[in-house]
Amino acid sequence: MDEQAYKELKKGGFMRQIQEEKFSLRLRVVGGQLKANQIAKISEIAEKYGQGYIHMTSRQGVEIPFIDFKDINAVKEELAEVDLQPGACGPRVRTITACQGNGICPSGLIETSNLAKELDAKYFAKDLPHKFKIGITGCKNNCLKAEENDLGIKGGILPEWEEEGCTYCGLCEAVCPAKSIYVDKGNQKLVFEEDKCIYCGKCVKSCPLDNWTGVSGYITTFGGLFGNTIAFGKPLLPLITEKETLFTVIDTAIEFFKEHGKQGERFRFTIDRTGIDKLKEKLEEAIK
Repeated sequence: MDEQAYKELKKGGFMRQIQEEKFSLRLRVVGGQLKANQIAKISEIAEKYGQGYIHMTSRQGVEIPFIDFKDINAVKEELAEVDLQPGACGPRVRTITACQGNGICPSGLIETSNLAKELDAKYFAKDLPHKFKIGITGCKNNCLKAEENDLGIKGGILPEWEEEGCTYCGLCEAVCPAKSIYVDKGNQKLVFEEDKCIYCGKCVKSCPLDNWTGVSGYITTFGGLFGNTIAFGKPLLPLITEKETLFTVIDTAIEFFKEHGKQGERFRFTIDRTGIDKLKEKLEEAIK
C-alpha cells in the first residue's frame, strides 16, 4: 500500500498495525457515550473481523484491532447499521471528549453531552496543520483535564450574593478555595472579592439558604499538550456565559491555527511562535 492510500485510510480512522495488512479501527465516540446496541455491534465486529477484544483509548475512544484490509468496507457497512462511524486521525479536529456534566453529576455546572455533539457536528475532522483536540469538563473538579487539550472547556459559575435572609453562617467562606469570601458573623457582614474568584461555584452549591446564586458559563483554555511535550492550556478570556459566544471563540481559535500554523506544528507551538498576545487580541476582537 502506498503512503497516499494509507493517509486516506488513517484520515478515516484506520491505523496501520505492525502486522502486515492489519488495521486498528478507531471509532467516533462523541462525549464518551455509546448506546447499548452500538456496544453490542462493536463486540460482534470484534469477534467477526478482529481478535475478539477492543481497546479503550485515553480519550474515551474505542478501537477494534486486527481488522484485515480486505474487510474494511464490510466493517464500515456494519457500523453504519447502528449509526456508528470511524473516527478521525491525522492533522484534523479529533472526536470531542466530555464528562457527564450537570445532567448526571451533582458537581456539574454546565451541560456537556449535547454541547459535545454540537461541537462534533460542526468541527469533527476539520483539516488543520496538526491534530486538534477539544475536551469538555463540567466543573472545576476537571475530571476530563481540560487544560491538556488544544482547546479546553470547563464549567464555571460567576456567583452573586443576595444579602436579604443571609444568616452569615460562614459556610461559603469555609468552602471557597480561592479565599475570595470573608464573613464577619458578629457584625453580619460579608465581603466578596470577585477578582479572586475562580468560578468554581462551591459557594452556590453549599449555601443552605440559596443566598448565593449565579450565572453558569464556560472557562476556556488554549494550547494544552500532553505528549512528547507537556504544557497546560492558558486561560485568555473571562467566563463566557453564552453558548453562541463560545462557538465564536472556538471558530476564532481554529481559524487562527489554520492561518498561522505550519504543517506538522501543534497549536501550542503556533501560539508560542506567533505570540500569545496575538491570539488573545483576535479572541477579544471576535467577542466584542
